[in-house]
Amino acid sequence: MHFKLIVVAVDDGLAQEVVEVAREAGATGATVLNQARGEGLTRPRTFFGMDLVSQRDVILLLVEQHLARRILERIGQVAAFDSREGAGIAFQVDVEDAVGILHQARTLTALIEEDL
Repeated sequence: MHFKLIVVAVDDGLAQEVVEVAREAGATGATVLNQARGEGLTRPRTFFGMDLVSQRDVILLLVEQHLARRILERIGQVAAFDSREGAGIAFQVDVEDAVGILHQARTLTALIEEDL
């Protein structure tokens, strides 16, 4: 089995919805890192020298490669990344190796076989 790591950075408060749609599309779990900060094309506004940047959540999803694109597209739709500037970003990277996922192998195998 081959895996992809999907990394998602979204506005604070949107993480739960992203995780839900990822699960609906085939993800078996997620790790959410709270209180991240990010900066895009436009520098954040300041107020008397203090940044007015909203907190971000970073979501990590280790998914089977055949499901990765579908999950990534659903996340993009829900988070509206292409609709507004600074909405966030999601991308996937190849995973060379992973441990700790053996307990999910049966579920993933059955799910992939149904889709193919």
